[in-house]
Amino acid sequence: MDTLCITGAVFSGKGEGAKYVGLLWVEEQIIRKLGFVPYVGTLNIRLTEDDAKRLAKVLEKAKAIEISPVAGFRRGKCYRASLADGIECAIVIPDATDHSEDVLEIVAPVNLRDRFHLGDGDLLDIRVHL
Repeated sequence: MDTLCITGAVFSGKGEGAKYVGLLWVEEQIIRKLGFVPYVGTLNIRLTEDDAKRLAKVLEKAKAIEISPVAGFRRGKCYRASLADGIECAIVIPDATDHSEDVLEIVAPVNLRDRFHLGDGDLLDIRVHL
C-alpha cells in the first residue's frame, strides 16, 4: 500500500465535525466502512502549502470511501490514514465545506487532542494510505 506522509498544525474548528460524526447514520457507515467506532468530533489540521498541493494531487487519483448521505445532507469522502502509535483514522473531505484545500478534518476512534496532548499550533504527522 502506498503512503503519503504529510504534516499539519492543529487548530480549533467550529464544532461542525462533532455534529456530523454524531449522527447515527454517519457513525454506522464509519463503523462499517472504516472499521472503527468514531470519537464524536474531528481534529482540524492546517497543512503547509506544499503538503496541501501534494495531497490534492494524490487524492485526485485515489479511491475514496464515501459516506452516503440521508436526505438533507451532503456526501463526504474519507481516505484511510494513521498517526503515531499506529492509530487508525481517516481524513474526511465533506462535499460542502467552507474549508480551503489546506485544511483537513480527521476522524478517529479516540479524542486525538487528549491522546497526544495537542493544542492549537502543535504539529501532527499523518500517513495517508492510498
